[in-house]
Amino acid sequence: MPRHSAAVYRRRRLVLLIALVLSVAVIGVSVWLLIARPWEGAAAGPAPTSSATTDTTPSPSPSGDTVTESPEPSPSAEQTPAIVACAPKDIEVAAVTDADTYASGVLPKLSISLTNKGSTDCTIDVGSSTQVFRVSSGSDVWWQSTDCQENPSSMIATLAAGTTVTSKDPVTWDRTRSSVETCGQENRQRAPGGGASYHVEVSIGGFTSLTTKQILLY
Repeated sequence: MPRHSAAVYRRRRLVLLIALVLSVAVIGVSVWLLIARPWEGAAAGPAPTSSATTDTTPSPSPSGDTVTESPEPSPSAEQTPAIVACAPKDIEVAAVTDADTYASGVLPKLSISLTNKGSTDCTIDVGSSTQVFRVSSGSDVWWQSTDCQENPSSMIATLAAGTTVTSKDPVTWDRTRSSVETCGQENRQRAPGGGASYHVEVSIGGFTSLTTKQILLY
């Protein structure tokens, strides 16, 4: 048989070498596929990723009630200044009557006007135990409400700044001279009429009217 040239042998060796390398590569890939099994994770789909934002919308409560904000805390005693007693410079007291002149037999009805001229609210005792009505003719005190007062009481009230209040129930003067010794007498001395002038002075909570209110009796 004829001998082949060296070039033919080299080409045959190269073909065999390539075939061997390809066989080894195929075997290696097959073994990796059996061990790694990359298709198992792919079948389940991509893994969920966490969202970058958080939903802050509150879920409804089981009872269906809506969520309400907590009320703001009320101011403490240290934050709210206490209301103090009224000062003399802020209080103005005046006598009030239901008329200026009274016909014979008509009884005067007396009241108290109380004004807070200050810029802040203040407290004052407006109970009957602190109210005094006094009727005078010149220097002669004819009648005083405390002479025969029954069941006096105390009542602390707040007087708003810049307001004026008047006593609700007027006190009636029976046009007689009063004293603690004659409270139960029916024949007490009666005040003269005929146009006689009398002056009404009042006080409440320790504050006395600076002026008097004049009335005329007929």
